[in-house]
Amino acid sequence: MTLHDELLEQLGEPGLQQVAVMLGTDPAHARDVVQAVTAIIVGGLARNAQHPDGADALRGALEDHVDADPFNGDVASLTRDGHSILGHVLGGQGTEQAAGGLARLAGIDTGAVMKLLPLIAPMVMFLLADRAARHDMDARDVADDLERERAAVPGGLGEALDGLLANILGSALPGWPYVGRELAADMSHGAYGELEPGPSGEPEQGDPTTGRSNPDW
Repeated sequence: MTLHDELLEQLGEPGLQQVAVMLGTDPAHARDVVQAVTAIIVGGLARNAQHPDGADALRGALEDHVDADPFNGDVASLTRDGHSILGHVLGGQGTEQAAGGLARLAGIDTGAVMKLLPLIAPMVMFLLADRAARHDMDARDVADDLERERAAVPGGLGEALDGLLANILGSALPGWPYVGRELAADMSHGAYGELEPGPSGEPEQGDPTTGRSNPDW
């Protein structure tokens, strides 16, 4: 079961319905958006964890999330924690760039995605922390697990999000299909299984270095 599957299970139908209302869409579309948001966060974490220091720092940070159940937390606390997490994962203006790219990808309002991102981030951290604790994972194990999660994202969506992350963070991980600035965050909209990256170009918001992640939690 992927982190996305676990997250949906924890949310349940009532939680998914609340997300749908926040996004101004139906539950089926909201499920797809949650998958994309989860995947962009997991991809950023995977990137951080590819660096040994980043993996060690992330493993330490997970300890702070083992007992903090975000599925029963209040929105204000989740949002504060989520923005802190996103600052480490996406860095600088990266959260805004991610929200813009995801909004275009899903055909929804950017402001709604900006509200959802910091709510999902603590949930991902909690689920990853719980998994790491249950399986006694060290930093390298966590890094490998995140890479498996990243690779498990369905093809069209995975390729689109890889391109978006590469655009935000300035370069791709070794073995990722896209490198550096060669893909713009602007994606064509359609069924997730048919998504393809848009034409190459520069980021819309500032220099891409402002979106670099911070591996030092």
